[in-house]
Formats: sequence, structure tokens, C-alpha cells
Amino acid sequence: MRDIMGMMGKLQDMQEKMQQMQAEVEAQTVEGVSGGGLVRVTLSGKGEMRGIDIDPSLLKQEEADILEDLIVAAHNDAKQKAEAMMQDRMKDLTAGLPIPPGMKLPF
Repeated sequence: MRDIMGMMGKLQDMQEKMQQMQAEVEAQTVEGVSGGGLVRVTLSGKGEMRGIDIDPSLLKQEEADILEDLIVAAHNDAKQKAEAMMQDRMKDLTAGLPIPPGMKLPF
């Protein structure tokens, strides 16, 4: 019974730390880049696009398809970085807890 109470206390502490960490990550931004720096996309830690910067040399009508592809690539790069940042923070938070392999937090 004592172990269960200790585990419940750890889970409550982890939940509080997780909420704090999620708020911190959401406040951060990451930048994705494609085309050698011609397109930059900024996302929140939550994955929401906050801004886009397109080099003026790309703004030619006949290159619209290229521009669209570069925007998608930059967005995906930034989103991948945000997800990696979240995973790293979660590893730090859950260190030492007996969580089954493959289980993703938050639930």
C-alpha cells in the first residue's frame, strides 16, 4: 500500500511538471528552413505556424509551384523540430519512472 501512495504522489508531481513544461514549450518557437534559407517558417512549440519569410527572388509567377513546395518543406522541418523538442523534454520529465516502452505522454 505504501508503494501505491508513493507512486500516486510521483504521478501527481509528474502531472504538475508536465503541465508546466507544456506551457513552456508552447511559449517557445522553432524555425524551419528550406531552399538554402530562401524560405523560413516559424512555428510555436505546439506546431502552430506563427510566420513565414520568403526571399523576394522567389516571387516569380512561373515559380509558384516551387515556392509552394519550399513552404511545405520549411513547415515540416519546423514541426519536426518542435516535436523533437517536446520528446526531449518528456524524457527529462519521466526519467526514473517505470513507463512501458512505446507509451507516449501526455496521454
